Amino acid sequence: MTINLSVPEMYELKPRITVFGVGGAGGNAVNNMIECGLEGVEFVVANTDAQALAQSKAQRRIQMGETATQGLGAGSHPEVGRAAAEEALQEIRDHLSGCHMVFVTAGMGGGTGT
Repeated sequence: MTINLSVPEMYELKPRITVFGVGGAGGNAVNNMIECGLEGVEFVVANTDAQALAQSKAQRRIQMGETATQGLGAGSHPEVGRAAAEEALQEIRDHLSGCHMVFVTAGMGGGTGT
């Protein structure tokens, strides 16, 4: 009978945390977090406004509603924002796959985040 005295390998286990910014306000919040140097999280932004999305500091971006809004935003119409989100649902799922925690940041009152 042999005794195994080797030390088991140590794996660094840490949660996968994502901050998900939706719409203009959510994108601004994510930009502020990135500028402040928040570490240990991944950032994803999603917007119907192509120009605002292009200004994002996040590396992972989702253009929502390419058909519904053609990159022009939701125009403060939540039903347009909803249609845009449904259009991009699979891409949103792909970006959030495997996350342990997701913090969603969005403004209420516009079209996309609402």
